[in-house]
Amino acid sequence: MSRNSIFSIGENYHLYGRGTDKRIVFLKTKDYERFISLLYIFNNTKTVHVSNLSNTALEDILNLKKEENLVKITSYCLMPNHFHILAQEIKEGGISKFMQKVMTGYTMFFNKKYERTGALFESSFKSIHVNNDDHLKYLFAYIHLNPVKIIDPLWKEKGISNKNKAKEFLKQYRYSSLSDYSGGERNESKIIDKDALPEYFENFTGFEEYLYFWLNYDTKV
Repeated sequence: MSRNSIFSIGENYHLYGRGTDKRIVFLKTKDYERFISLLYIFNNTKTVHVSNLSNTALEDILNLKKEENLVKITSYCLMPNHFHILAQEIKEGGISKFMQKVMTGYTMFFNKKYERTGALFESSFKSIHVNNDDHLKYLFAYIHLNPVKIIDPLWKEKGISNKNKAKEFLKQYRYSSLSDYSGGERNESKIIDKDALPEYFENFTGFEEYLYFWLNYDTKV
């Protein structure tokens, strides 16, 4: 069975990938920014040669015009050794094409920059079908809470040690889409499609309460 055949138009999927041997795949700010720029420019039915954009800043790439999107991205989070994306299939084979372009493009960038060869990620990518509202709400929170592990690695197993510190860290974390749902204005908002989410995500205050509910949860998420 080809990977394309598991995706259905109009359905939501949790997409994720981890560095091979759990290696760090984002070493510097520019690495995160490159991956974020690829989330934008490769969500595009038109072929884009990123070699022409090798010295282009993230802000400038986010201002480039595109053709039609391949998928609707509703949330994402980049962590030092892995990434999470929540996306909806809107074109036949859209998710597979998009993810192949992003992961290949980033691997080529990373290998050239750090003078290495071979696979950067464990596999092409992994996916989970999100087929009900409770699962969608949970994943939306889970993806955006991931950065807490940077400052409190065992918070899921042992409980959060400092809730206020965690909340502030999440609000300031640049490499996820949480800021795009908190009322802030930034160019990265062009990456996500809020209209692809159900109406219960329209009120950020309500979602923020739900999000922080998980910070009080003592067992592993």
